[in-house]
Amino acid sequence: MSQFPDFDMGDRWILSHRPPKNTVDARVPYAFLVEEERTAAGVNAPVATVFLTNRECPFRCLMCDLWKNTTNEKSLPGDIPDQIAYALAQLPPARHIKLYNAGNFFDTKAIPSADYEKIAALLHPFETVIVECHPKLITERCLQFRDLLRGELEIALGLETAHPEVLRKLNKRMDLDEFRRCVQFLKKNGIRTRAFTLLRPPFLTEEDGLFWSKRTLEFAFESGVECCVVIPTRPGNGAMDWLQSNGFFSPPSLSSLEQAMEYGLGLRAGRVFADLWDLQLFADCPQCFESRRKRLETMNLRQVVPPKIACKCSTPKADY
Repeated sequence: MSQFPDFDMGDRWILSHRPPKNTVDARVPYAFLVEEERTAAGVNAPVATVFLTNRECPFRCLMCDLWKNTTNEKSLPGDIPDQIAYALAQLPPARHIKLYNAGNFFDTKAIPSADYEKIAALLHPFETVIVECHPKLITERCLQFRDLLRGELEIALGLETAHPEVLRKLNKRMDLDEFRRCVQFLKKNGIRTRAFTLLRPPFLTEEDGLFWSKRTLEFAFESGVECCVVIPTRPGNGAMDWLQSNGFFSPPSLSSLEQAMEYGLGLRAGRVFADLWDLQLFADCPQCFESRRKRLETMNLRQVVPPKIACKCSTPKADY
């Protein structure tokens, strides 16, 4: 599968393969929750996550499905603070918060800069504020928002892969040097970063997918990232389904996710998390799946590698 289509998979092609968006309300977050996470201080703590509804990201990455819960229009002043207040009124207490917005926090058409002060006031109780943004939109505006916060700002960046050609084919519109410079700029200004990394993006075999997941973790930490998230690449956004049906993509196995996590934690370079959403999509052993899911949860929360789970299923795989 280490091959690429002989045509450009740019914005027009990606858009042509999309199913319809979901119906959303620009004044209400499309989801919110609290879950436990290992913090930079090395303790487990509840973290509130608010999934903001806003304008679609202008960078149409090949593998992205977050656009499904976005609007086609820019956010109006007041919409985002109203969404945050709406979620916080219903969530249990937490000292850390993620504002994830299916795009870029520092895209002023998604999050108006005129709302920064209102947003910062709502976030006053939090020790850590985590937002996400494309590296190309990391500017002095980040420092403006940082200075309004009482707590510490952390920015999540989509690195995806250190494979240069695959990164280009993902329509990311960023290269590895740009990512490294972005991290260094933020680090110089006292802002921590976490990197989203893909396990087995399109165009890679299972073996190559695991190999490049390990190289991507190394590259992220060497660039100055403090935390990495390993995300098994999913179908379901139209473009990825076409690639899967035409032999250019297959989802990774649960075994590869386990091995990537073991390797990342073994680097001892920073926190490493496995994205466990829709984990059942990658199950390769129905009898052992729940035990292995719990083992990955333990890795996330304790940042250690527990003993492997003996496989009891009837497949030829003996151990994971």
